Amino acid sequence: MNFPARPATNSDGSMTWRISWHFWLPCAPARLLLAAFLVALLACGDNPPVVYPTAPPSLNESQLTIGPGDKLELVIYFGQNESKATYTLDSTGEIAVRYIGTVTATGKTAAQLKDEIQRALADGYLKDPIVSITVAEINSRKLSVLGQVGRTGNIKYVPGMTITDAIAQSGGFTPMARKNLVRVTRMVDGKSVTWELPAEMIGKGDRPTFWVMPGDIVFVPERVF
Repeated sequence: MNFPARPATNSDGSMTWRISWHFWLPCAPARLLLAAFLVALLACGDNPPVVYPTAPPSLNESQLTIGPGDKLELVIYFGQNESKATYTLDSTGEIAVRYIGTVTATGKTAAQLKDEIQRALADGYLKDPIVSITVAEINSRKLSVLGQVGRTGNIKYVPGMTITDAIAQSGGFTPMARKNLVRVTRMVDGKSVTWELPAEMIGKGDRPTFWVMPGDIVFVPERVF
């Protein structure tokens, strides 16, 4: 610290000595310590209130639609016979069904697809067919994780996935992540809703868990320092 004095002339011609105070950090390690302190102070300032959903989402599996990447098992029973086929949906979302040809599966529930195939088979192809559709593997349900994470992009949704799981699956936080101000945007009843989450606190058990959903957009902002 130094305080050099310098004269100043008053309106009446008299002189006044003013002292200026200056502070400095004498060495680079001290400056680094100050920077670390400011970063920690900023991080501690993020403590959004718990105004986000804290109950596990109620997903009605029967109402979820089929999409690209999903694996389906189709069984057709007719009389004493049966026909089986397995499909992995590509970007077209279509499957080739014996007797009736190409059927679009994407965007339909398993029950809707089953009924459509059964009606088509009964329309002049088979007598009293019974159709079974099983979604053997779900790969189309995804959510996006963006911002300050190790790997940005889409990740596969797994039932029961939390915000902590989603960030971990994306490579975790980067050193510049603002960990307690993570934003999650979701369509709710046709409207876009965004919540701010103290994700690091959630991971430590200091705040209630937040469960993610298919279609969510998770954004981890960058901190200032």
